[in-house]
Amino acid sequence: MTTITRTPAQRLARYGYVPFMLIGLNGVGITLSSFGAPKFWLLLVLVVAIVTSFLVERLIPYEADWNHDLDDTLRDRIHAFVNEMLILLSVAAIPLLAAIVPAPDSWPTSWPFLCQVLLAILVADLGITTVHLASHKIGLLWRFHAVHHSVKRFYGLNGLMKHPLHQTVEMAAGVAPLILIGLPSNVAAALALSVAIQLLLQHSDADYRIGPAKYLLALNEGHRFHHLKFAGIGDVNFGLFTLIWDHLFRTYSYDPARRFGTDDLGMAAKPDYPTGYVDQFVYPFTPDGGCAM
Repeated sequence: MTTITRTPAQRLARYGYVPFMLIGLNGVGITLSSFGAPKFWLLLVLVVAIVTSFLVERLIPYEADWNHDLDDTLRDRIHAFVNEMLILLSVAAIPLLAAIVPAPDSWPTSWPFLCQVLLAILVADLGITTVHLASHKIGLLWRFHAVHHSVKRFYGLNGLMKHPLHQTVEMAAGVAPLILIGLPSNVAAALALSVAIQLLLQHSDADYRIGPAKYLLALNEGHRFHHLKFAGIGDVNFGLFTLIWDHLFRTYSYDPARRFGTDDLGMAAKPDYPTGYVDQFVYPFTPDGGCAM
């Protein structure tokens, strides 16, 4: 077996990247939100997360080839921009929705702010995971979710490489129950940042390590199995934040010996799936837009 010698910077990135993102940057976002800071500051935290993601992917790549453009970078940036704007708009719309649909005074505002955010994450995780699982079972949903499964490499921006209609359905499933029980807008803002950071980590090309937490947190070691290209094989590990629901739904899968490459990703049933942004937006509405799940 070949022993790989890593520099101190690579070792630090391998074990420190996830704590920096999950605890550090989310912690900054939660603190800012708890004080009602302008959303501009959360956007700055997100920019730091994106820059960090790209730097670490180049410092400790899982697959070096995935750091190179496959004629998908511009498309993925458009997907990321459109879908991140949808997330931010959903946060901005919460006060309006609360006025239209009066919620019972059920939100635990007396809890520490961190606990409120963790509650929001767990509830949103269940809603998003359930719709994600349904999207692999229901043909109409799969038409739109298939856009996300057309990826041929794993890297940070893949997380927001989704059809905007499907992104809206997923977020609605995650956030609507929270709004109905009185989700405060500052908790929603912290949740939105957490979603974006989680997607960067979940689809990262970085060869990081999180120890036994990989059996609980929905990060890249487990999520790669979800993107295996053969129908049915990738119907595992649906969770966004955690794998709790996958363990309960019996959809959890992990093999520490499995190694992934470009040929393992995508959709075997649709090897020529459209690659441009406009084509991917339109394709689910066409007769050919369905494919085997």
